[in-house]
Amino acid sequence: MRVAIAGAGAVGRSIARELIENGHQVLLIDKSPSSIRPERVPNAEWLLADSCELSSLAEAQLGKCDVVIAATGDDKANLVTSLLAKTEFGVPRTVGRVNHPNNEWLFTEAWGVDVNVSTPRIMSALVEEAVSIGDLVRLFTFRQGNANLVEITLSPDSPYVGTPAGLVPFPENCALVTILRDGQVYTPEAEQPLESGDELLFVVPAEVESALEHLLSPGHHPG
Repeated sequence: MRVAIAGAGAVGRSIARELIENGHQVLLIDKSPSSIRPERVPNAEWLLADSCELSSLAEAQLGKCDVVIAATGDDKANLVTSLLAKTEFGVPRTVGRVNHPNNEWLFTEAWGVDVNVSTPRIMSALVEEAVSIGDLVRLFTFRQGNANLVEITLSPDSPYVGTPAGLVPFPENCALVTILRDGQVYTPEAEQPLESGDELLFVVPAEVESALEHLLSPGHHPG
């Protein structure tokens, strides 16, 4: 997969390293000469250019990219980059970094953003998760498809502790995508029993969240 990242600061470089380790091709774009430091991510391609300019994105051959990540520290630049990537170059998937929570409402499909990532929201969600076992925590929203990535840590008193994942009557349109257990990531198998303390990650529509939380709560009685 070919990925272009607008913004070669600490965030952009960190994303680039992770993607390269996973076997993807990465192009880092930044308009600041001081940010062009190929020695920091030697396996990436680098381009000194303004991602808000069409000519720069054409030079970057954005039309050949599978994903564009707008990861600068400027929300306006991230919006413009996402919009140009989607509308002018037909990039299949765009991810926009939200620096200021008050701007999060702008990061929608109307601005060409398929997925927005708000660091303050994720950090607050992780704080909530640390103190609220059994409660559903929304990590972020997939604008494409109106779905959310949510997390529930299974309480010891949940009625489905010990139940194989395939036998839990999850709500319709609710997908269990990952089980985090003892520092390991598990792909959920139908026969795999759920355990107390499991962190369950789901992709669900917003209207299904409360039903999912109720299903797994200690007060719920199966049947």
